[in-house]
Amino acid sequence: MTLYALGINHQTAPVALREQVAFAERDVPAALADLRALPGVREVALLSTCNRTELYASADDDAALARWLASHRGGDGDLHGYLYRHAGDGAARHLFRVACGLDSMVLGEPQILGQVKQAWSMAREAGALGSELDRLFQHAFVTAKRVRTETRIGSSPVSVASLAVRLAQESFARPDDSVALLVGAGETIELAARHLAQSRVKRLLIANRTYRHAQDLAERHGAVALPLEELEHHLFMADVVFSATASQIPVLTRAQVERALSLRKRKPMMLMDLAVPRDIEPAVAELEDAYLYTVDDLDRVVEQNRRSRGDAAQEAETIVDLQVARYGQALALGARNEPLKRLRAHGEAARAELAARARQQLALGHDPAAVVEQLAHSLTNRLLHVPTAALRDAAAQGNLDLLRAFEPLLPPLQNRDDAADPAP
Repeated sequence: MTLYALGINHQTAPVALREQVAFAERDVPAALADLRALPGVREVALLSTCNRTELYASADDDAALARWLASHRGGDGDLHGYLYRHAGDGAARHLFRVACGLDSMVLGEPQILGQVKQAWSMAREAGALGSELDRLFQHAFVTAKRVRTETRIGSSPVSVASLAVRLAQESFARPDDSVALLVGAGETIELAARHLAQSRVKRLLIANRTYRHAQDLAERHGAVALPLEELEHHLFMADVVFSATASQIPVLTRAQVERALSLRKRKPMMLMDLAVPRDIEPAVAELEDAYLYTVDDLDRVVEQNRRSRGDAAQEAETIVDLQVARYGQALALGARNEPLKRLRAHGEAARAELAARARQQLALGHDPAAVVEQLAHSLTNRLLHVPTAALRDAAAQGNLDLLRAFEPLLPPLQNRDDAADPAP
């Protein structure tokens, strides 16, 4: 079995392709079951965010995993030019970099670690995670913690939401003179609401499918809550719209935005679609007074962030390299200890079986001394049978290497005189 990591992200695939292979949280357990059933797949975990969909697996090879990912949700089956694949240490390094935020669109963004932990937790709950991947993810969490505490990559945390707000601040939709409409109530929208409130936005509206969640968010940030079904009736009021839901279909259509622009007397509207799959129909960008941005359009502010954190990123990469080496050492040590684990497991199984048999005999009223004697005799025979047979065959075949290798495991021979007349 080999460790594999493969997937697509914001660096290799446009949002139009990423949304084809994005997984809603409710769909992950079924996806893990499908993946676990693939031939040659022993363990698997699935990480799906707005910027990436990745598989981590212990498997014979990654061909079946790649085919499965390409065919997901009616994809075009051709991910060849977009898919990255890593094996062994390369797979470990990739996960460690992801968990640290080194592979994120926003360098060092803190949300990704929580998403990696959720992917690990869901794989455990689905029974798709075994000891190998569990060890891998635990090393990733340790690496991320070291990077956060030993470098400044996480200082003044930056998120996609904060960059979107910054982009709005630099445009005609300045928050202090604008009405902002947030669609959704998840972490991204929570962060956007916080940044907009800090920017003293003129008015803040929050629409969500679950009205209670919109109310809770609105109360925390001095906003007005709206049921999602009333979104179209209030859309014309918004100078800037931020949308990040888990919907699999658009929540804002071209027709809805066109009607809103008409009511605004052609006053321009800025729309920030921070969701994958996208919340806003791409055709909205064709409207003359609508300025639509997706997560892939934040390149300029992202590059500024990357330059400002360059030194910290180099320090973080050094920590990742060190942790990958330690992970490899741990794997090698585990492999060397495998025979010992098997031997101990054999001994424990024999002890449990024979102890249960002895307790049963005692319960039936058998003589305790005879039961103990039989237990000791049976346990000795069970533990010594395999090595005794191996040594007997080695002696018969003249296998001196095995006999010499076994010699240090034997207890020292006692002097016959000493054994007969032990010291007082």
